[in-house]
Amino acid sequence: MNSREEKKAAFGRLYGENRPITGTYDASLSAKCANGVFVGKKRGYVTVWRGIPYARAPVGGLRWKAPLPPEDGSGVFEAYYNGKSPIQTILDSERASFYPQGEDCLYLNVWSNTSAGEQKPVMVFFHGGSYGWGGTADPLYDGLNLVKAHPDVVLVTVGYRTGLMGFVDFSSVPGGEDYPDAPNLGILDEIEALRWVRKNISAFGGDKDCVTIFGESAGGGSVSLLPVIPAARGLFRRVIAQSGSVALTYGREECGLFTRRLMEVSGAENMADLLRLSEGELRAINEKINDLNNFPQRDGALIPLEPYEPYLNGETAGIDLLIGTNADEMNYWIGELGGIVPFKLGMPVKFENDLMLFSPEDKKRAESFVKSRGTRKIWAIAEFYNELIFRLPAIKQAEGHAANGGRAFVYYWTQPSSIPFRRACHAVELAYVFGNLSETIYTGEGVDAALSEKVMAAWTQFARTGDPSVPPLGWEKYTPEERHPTMVLSSSPHTERELLEEQREALEPLLRYKINGSYASVSYNVPSVRKGAAIAALAAAGLAASIYKLFRRK
Repeated sequence: MNSREEKKAAFGRLYGENRPITGTYDASLSAKCANGVFVGKKRGYVTVWRGIPYARAPVGGLRWKAPLPPEDGSGVFEAYYNGKSPIQTILDSERASFYPQGEDCLYLNVWSNTSAGEQKPVMVFFHGGSYGWGGTADPLYDGLNLVKAHPDVVLVTVGYRTGLMGFVDFSSVPGGEDYPDAPNLGILDEIEALRWVRKNISAFGGDKDCVTIFGESAGGGSVSLLPVIPAARGLFRRVIAQSGSVALTYGREECGLFTRRLMEVSGAENMADLLRLSEGELRAINEKINDLNNFPQRDGALIPLEPYEPYLNGETAGIDLLIGTNADEMNYWIGELGGIVPFKLGMPVKFENDLMLFSPEDKKRAESFVKSRGTRKIWAIAEFYNELIFRLPAIKQAEGHAANGGRAFVYYWTQPSSIPFRRACHAVELAYVFGNLSETIYTGEGVDAALSEKVMAAWTQFARTGDPSVPPLGWEKYTPEERHPTMVLSSSPHTERELLEEQREALEPLLRYKINGSYASVSYNVPSVRKGAAIAALAAAGLAASIYKLFRRK
């Protein structure tokens, strides 16, 4: 399938409406929940339930409102099809974007081997996509292989509102005072899903008191934020954060840029105008503004203004934390930008913009780091962002947690993709974690099946016990006293101490600037664009679009 229309048609054929069942049904495939009886399908020894509503549809009067629990009921329903993907632009690297979309998107899926006993550990997955893309229909997130390999766990994948419908600040819009939750609706959706899991997961053989939340990219950011939110506490016991941390958040000022663009494109003057827009109109508007989508807002209400603080003062000590990043996160965006040439043009522009935020001393610190790398400047800048947006925030989160009563484990993924230039890029580990080795969109060919088995074993062991150690991986807790032991995940997994300590010491002071991948206000009045007429012409022809795409998966 090469064309987008072909992909859209293929995913469309997977879609269906889950209907009420009025006649007989196979009770062995059913799960009795507070909001109904849901009947799944058998795949070998695993039963799969798709498209179970965990909240009321956020449509009509509930548009841009906090999610409400579904109404209780005793009806019987099919659970055969994924719920719709949230509204988003179609993007080749986000395959859920080809699946039918809609405002009514608050559904989850469950995989369980119901013959393997009751009270099994539960793993709840939140997808990535820069908080503006993604969905449970992405084949990377199919849970069958993970549960087949480890039948003593129950797996749940959750859809939540993204982009225009999930993360928009209306505080500057007339009437916006009635929508105070709008900047963080996607996070509130995730909390509502966890409430549903706690209330109903025993019907699928799961233990409501042994829930692990995990996610990658924006999903890794989500599961890092949930422990700092009082309303989410008690809904889970453990966290696995893959390539995401509390650093993937915005301040109010950053969120305001998206709102202004929304009002310009829509022509709306107030909330009443926005609420009159049809779903089709919203999707058309989203096509023009989705590249500027927000991250969750540090609003001081739901999410702290200083989101590391709860990890540093012991508020998160009651959970177990497994967190890590990939060695070459930034190389993912080579594909997003359309190749190595746009990547080489775009990265210096972002870097030079961020330099303008730094004090003279810190600007010198950043420039010195790039110059000292002993490699081509583009790869030095990439490593700067690998550290500042991904690895160092994860380390700060883990270290604060471990130093204040929590248990933390850290990994560093180095197993590379076979796709040219990608190396150990962002998202490369997903196929390994789910055991979906035929999904080669990020890995390329030649995936190491033995590594996937080890990773699945470690992730599920952590869900069971809070310790990812499985033979032959003796995974040490992360503490400064033990010189920060880090599990390096590759074809030959091993522990390293003081991993990349010089880079950490050089760049850790820059964390205070909260560099998070924001690109909405990028200026092109920087040296790399001013260099010459040729580059300036390229910038005018499309560099802006490339920069907008640069950090959007997170």
